[in-house]
Amino acid sequence: MDEEYDVIVLGTGLKECILSGLLSVDGLKVLHMDRNDYYGGESSSLNLTQLWKRFRGSDTPEENLGAVREYNVDMIPKFIMANGTLVQTLIHTDVTKYLNFKAVDGSFVYKKGKIYKVPATDVEALKSPLMGLFEKRRARKFFIYVQDYDEKDPKSHEGLDLRKVTAREIISKYGLEDDTIDFIGHALALHNDDDYLDQPAIDFVMRIKLYAESLARFQGGSPYIYPLYGLGELPQAFARLSAVYGGTYMLNKPECKVEFDSSGKAIGVTSAGETAKCKKVVCDPSYLSDKVKKVGKVARAVCIMSHPIPDTNDAHSVQIILPQKQLGRKSDMYLFCCSYAHNVAPKGKYIAFVSAEAETDNPEEELKPGIELLGPIDEIFYHSYDTYVPTNQQEDDNCFISGTYDATTHFESTVADVLEMYTKITGKTLDLSVDLSAASAAAEN
Repeated sequence: MDEEYDVIVLGTGLKECILSGLLSVDGLKVLHMDRNDYYGGESSSLNLTQLWKRFRGSDTPEENLGAVREYNVDMIPKFIMANGTLVQTLIHTDVTKYLNFKAVDGSFVYKKGKIYKVPATDVEALKSPLMGLFEKRRARKFFIYVQDYDEKDPKSHEGLDLRKVTAREIISKYGLEDDTIDFIGHALALHNDDDYLDQPAIDFVMRIKLYAESLARFQGGSPYIYPLYGLGELPQAFARLSAVYGGTYMLNKPECKVEFDSSGKAIGVTSAGETAKCKKVVCDPSYLSDKVKKVGKVARAVCIMSHPIPDTNDAHSVQIILPQKQLGRKSDMYLFCCSYAHNVAPKGKYIAFVSAEAETDNPEEELKPGIELLGPIDEIFYHSYDTYVPTNQQEDDNCFISGTYDATTHFESTVADVLEMYTKITGKTLDLSVDLSAASAAAEN
């Protein structure tokens, strides 16, 4: 271990594994260590025995739940936007060859106690029971404007500079009602609170375009895809990529301690009495707890069921977003369900997650609106974790720390964090301009 590396990465969560893969492809000498004896860190997938051990403190799950090893329960459940930055990163690095994806069946939104399919195009808007007749026409016009919008073509701008005009101003131009704004902002643009309304509209419009393009990509019932056998496959796939390009992996390394020189710069990592030298350290918040601050908490319920979520057209995999306003909250609540169709549970079993930014100290009560939508539940586990962001100055200490995974059930915010870290570490922007049609082969419809 007594060698010098360009970068030492601590923790094998998804963010760390993507970074070690990208940095290895760039020709940097990377050592990747983890105190655990498994890949994935916080973003691992657990089988039933591991799930029981973690939440019930015993090794013997109920027998009526089926084969223990057929479960792959994600600890950070998220779907992948079919045309989003994670897919672009997977293709850019050719990691798609290690993974098989399948489209997610449905995308729904909660309104006044009921759930509805999310309309994402002008055609779907006209059919949607979410809106009355006149509102459908207004929404259709708005969707056509978004679909036709091209940043490089001023003719498509209708006289609006989206970098100056706010999302609220665009919405009022089309006269949309509050409930419509709710589902467009939260279930299509995937904002988790209403702050976006007073920010430049470009991000809002581009997010809706991404949703519509992702929906069109695999002609599924949703814009999302998800790996067979769960998300635990993702960190391992990027770890393989790193290894192919000369990255070194060491699991089960106790007490990985970052060493600093007299000026406070990271110079290496010590574990079990051996020190590996390096120029930069990349890690999750748990490895440098004195350089991060707590910014919130995520509350989550993990449920095992024997049926799909009611009113989702018997979907085997589905996302439901409960906008904050509908629940009188400060941020959205998310439902995520997958099943044996994605090889994450035995035949006939479904795994549902309810997640939210915790606004109280009582997750059971707080997550109730989501849990009530699930119908009968075989088993339920509650857990919550604190979220952290780095407080250090990277140029002063050469430490690059990722933020904790949020409550959202999609990967866009996660990958944005990774790409920002990549730029800070390397001083360059990752070019993801690749032909996305090549990825279609990697997805099963």
